[in-house]
Amino acid sequence: MSLLVVGSTGTLGRQIVRKSLHEGFQVKCLVRNFRRASFLKEWGAELIYGDLTLPETIPLALFGVTAIIDCSTTRPDDLLNIEAIDLKAKYILIESAIRAKVRHYVFFSLLNSNNYKTIPLVMLKLLVEYRLKVSNCNYTVFNLSGFFQGLIPQYAVPILDQESVWITSESSAIPYINSQDVANITVKSLSIKQFINKNLPIIGLKPWTSFAIIKLCEKVSGKRSKITKIPVYLLNLTMYLTSFFQWTWNISERLAFTKMLSTNQSINISMKEILYILKLDLQDIESLENYLQEYFKRIMKKLKELNNETLNDQISDKINF
Repeated sequence: MSLLVVGSTGTLGRQIVRKSLHEGFQVKCLVRNFRRASFLKEWGAELIYGDLTLPETIPLALFGVTAIIDCSTTRPDDLLNIEAIDLKAKYILIESAIRAKVRHYVFFSLLNSNNYKTIPLVMLKLLVEYRLKVSNCNYTVFNLSGFFQGLIPQYAVPILDQESVWITSESSAIPYINSQDVANITVKSLSIKQFINKNLPIIGLKPWTSFAIIKLCEKVSGKRSKITKIPVYLLNLTMYLTSFFQWTWNISERLAFTKMLSTNQSINISMKEILYILKLDLQDIESLENYLQEYFKRIMKKLKELNNETLNDQISDKINF
């Protein structure tokens, strides 16, 4: 089976590529910058030039492709192109896949997205989901909640640097998951008929509030946090004001997405059915506790090595002096 991975240099995309290659798939990556994506070529993937903002580059990339795994989305610093990338280009990609007789299209959306239709990015993903459902292409839509990797700059790094951790006064409990586990489930699902034309959740072992994540980071790192709470009304006011000017639309769009993670909402969704079909156990899904323990362990080891090097340099300088 030959796969085309779109968004292959991103947090999830690179894990999809790595897992697919490990499982013996032929993997093509649609990329704009060959230099930036050179590590994918070193892993064994074939790089194909394509740009979602240039739709004419898409069809040629589908030659000989059996399945598409679409991990792409607009970058946070490029939200002015959100409709071009997350809607128009996806429509063209789907139409091209149908014409090229691609057997399977995998798309990633957001958990409980129907509750957040006022957020532009969420609305566009819902439109793409609908387009897939009414197409003649076999599809699978996986709904994601959030990745462990995103928690590092948001919580772990500020705590290590003794800087403020910014949270809202209200917070949802989010079942974050390691992107490696998402990649594993996605790649394994490609050969299983039960996943065809389905909309399914991929979530972590349990939901976490911002405050619970901070406490876990404190416990694992041995450091105290500095928490700064932002009232939700202030977040909404800022989002409203920044929506008036084109040069602040990026800020407004990002605040709208933050709002999605700032409302009190419980998530009662299970992955047991998916794991049963894939013959996986809950033990095969990494916990946030283990992930953060490994992260802080590596960081503390590097800090210790740097401190030892600095001490040795100081001693050497004194001896030489």
